[in-house]
Amino acid sequence: MRIDKYIWSVRIFKTRSLASKGCNEEKVLVDKVAIKASKSVKINDVISVKHLPIWRTYKIIDFPKTRVGAKLVNNFIIEITNHKDLEILHQHDMVLRQNKNLGIKGRPTKKDRRNLKKLIG
Repeated sequence: MRIDKYIWSVRIFKTRSLASKGCNEEKVLVDKVAIKASKSVKINDVISVKHLPIWRTYKIIDFPKTRVGAKLVNNFIIEITNHKDLEILHQHDMVLRQNKNLGIKGRPTKKDRRNLKKLIG
């Protein structure tokens, strides 16, 4: 099965075009090697996907015939990502969520920097 079709069918990527784009941008590795979207994968291959700020790793168990539901994903793939990396990802998501609640959307604007300078002194 093609890697882009596989990572789409097990719900790692939302659309197949995003999956092939991720492969072309070297955000998807198979056995620690960057690959093209048309690369075929086998059972027991290890897939690494860049999910800022970490690489999430998965092991292929089986191939689905079509896109599977969220409850059935565990029948086809096992996540083998390190617990420390998952904790880093969780902390990163918490910071992004807090910033969103405060109205911060990425880098501060010039006005935000001026206000910060006034606060800090």
